[in-house]
Amino acid sequence: MAAFSLPLTPPPSFTTLCSSLHYTTTTKLNPRKQLTTKKRHTTIIVKASEKKEETDEDTPAFNPFGFVTDNPSSRGAIQLPASPAEDGNVGQMIYRIEDKGKEYGSYIKSGKFRWFVRETGSPESRRGTIVFLHGAPTQSYSYRVVMSEMSNVGFRCLAPDWIGFGFSDKPQPGYGFNYTEKEFHEEFDKLLNVLGVTSPFFLVVQGFLVGSFGLTWALKNPSQISKLAILNSPLTASSPVPGLFQQLRIPLFGEFTCQNAVMAERFIEAGSAYVLKVEKADVYRLPYLSSGGPGFALLEAARKANFQQTATQIASGFSSGSWDKPIMLAWGVSDKYLPQSVAEEFQKGNPSMIKLKLIEGAGHMPQEDWPEKVVEALRMFLL
Repeated sequence: MAAFSLPLTPPPSFTTLCSSLHYTTTTKLNPRKQLTTKKRHTTIIVKASEKKEETDEDTPAFNPFGFVTDNPSSRGAIQLPASPAEDGNVGQMIYRIEDKGKEYGSYIKSGKFRWFVRETGSPESRRGTIVFLHGAPTQSYSYRVVMSEMSNVGFRCLAPDWIGFGFSDKPQPGYGFNYTEKEFHEEFDKLLNVLGVTSPFFLVVQGFLVGSFGLTWALKNPSQISKLAILNSPLTASSPVPGLFQQLRIPLFGEFTCQNAVMAERFIEAGSAYVLKVEKADVYRLPYLSSGGPGFALLEAARKANFQQTATQIASGFSSGSWDKPIMLAWGVSDKYLPQSVAEEFQKGNPSMIKLKLIEGAGHMPQEDWPEKVVEALRMFLL
């Protein structure tokens, strides 16, 4: 039998494999000046020897990370730092951002828990108190600019991070707090007492889940509300539920989803026409990067909540004959989660009490996308 052999081809050299390793990072831009994401490219050339091999310019260079950086959807799901050595180094990332995002804030002990509360103005502010409540999976940081501006015109402004979110305590489910609507309401009542908010106040609410719990709290405590301002929130039974909350409710898949450290910033960006600047994204990422607690708190709250039932309760509770306090609905028209039709349907339920203010250019979180326009709307409504 004749011998059979195959020609041997030497393996590609290390230089050929690694000479073109590209990292792509996302630069966060001023949302009011740019609607698209620009890319900044940093090229790292790794040399295995001083001699450089010649390659065909028409042949794409081998990129071992191409499956990540060359795929648009994958590229949009990651954020690599300008210094590639920091990528994956959680300790380094936390050290770099751990002191960010606590403007106007301090820790307040209320009952068994420690809340992180931002405050501008003073209890003696002549125009009264505004309480700002955020939605999931974000934090009170989103109101920082609005709070500063509203205190300048005479209001005391308070914005807590809900229990389980931001910089507030994140108790393990089953150990003193189970992340139910009832428990959120009870702890919020205690916090208001500690903060000395006794007379009727102005309430501003935005967002899903805990944001909705702020509205159901108002329905149970109408005598404590002077006026109500609602930013983009699920207000009717027709309100869509974003994919994030649907994923959290899937067994096992939800456990993985809730531990995604960039979940909050990606949720914000997906609901808007803009991208966050890096320094802002750092703050929204920090709680989820520091521990697994915020993710599991969000997971528990999302699984305990009945989104459609809560939205139906809100629509009914604020309808004509049920609610007689002024409501200003400030709606970011570029919201990718909640269409403008939700706001219009909600207004029709109580047209004499609900005034709709459309905010052009803002998405799901108008207070983050375009705080100046939110301040303008609030001043017209509250003054």
